[in-house]
Amino acid sequence: MTRVKLAVFLAVIFFVSSIPAGRAESPRRIEITAKRFTYNPEVITLKRGEPVVLVLHSIDVTHGLKIADFNINSKDIKKGQDTELQFSPQQTGHYVGQCAHFCGKGHGAMKLQIDVVP
Repeated sequence: MTRVKLAVFLAVIFFVSSIPAGRAESPRRIEITAKRFTYNPEVITLKRGEPVVLVLHSIDVTHGLKIADFNINSKDIKKGQDTELQFSPQQTGHYVGQCAHFCGKGHGAMKLQIDVVP
């Protein structure tokens, strides 16, 4: 019996050690609604290195989202359609994205805050 248990134990160890480290995880999906002149939520918190997909919806006019630090520049978040932006933040810190498609008088105040934590 002990030989069988040892063989099972060694097989489990071999199997676990053969799984590649850092295997790609499914991206976290975050739903964001754009409307004149806000994003909802206005603040999101991400983990450094965590793959994410921002799923943006507009409920009024075409909007955009530009976050230079993450190399994101989407100008076509159209009413009634989903726009997906995928990235993995590599640096901790406080970042601000802004609307990248002129949407009216309050366009310049339309901001999305992203905090990246360790």
